[in-house]
Amino acid sequence: MHDRSRKRPQEDLSALPASAAQEGAEEDEVDGPADDRKDPAAVALGRKGGLKGGKARAAKLTAERRREIAKRAALARWSRDA
Repeated sequence: MHDRSRKRPQEDLSALPASAAQEGAEEDEVDGPADDRKDPAAVALGRKGGLKGGKARAAKLTAERRREIAKRAALARWSRDA
C-alpha cells in the first residue's frame, strides 16, 4: 500500500523522479519477482494453449469469414489514423 505520509522533495523538481523510482524499487523488493508467484503447471498449460490457438482457429475459419475479419481489422486500423 502507498504510504501517503512519506515526504517528497518539494523545492528540487529534479530530485522528484529519482525519489519516485526509489519508492518503486522498494515496493518491488517487498513483493519479489512476479514469476515466483506463478504456478508452473498453470504457466505450462497456458503456454501450450497459446501455441496452438491461432493455427487451430485459422484452420476452422472459412475463406469468407477470414476475409470479413481482415476487412474489419483494416477498417479499424485506418479509422484510428483519420
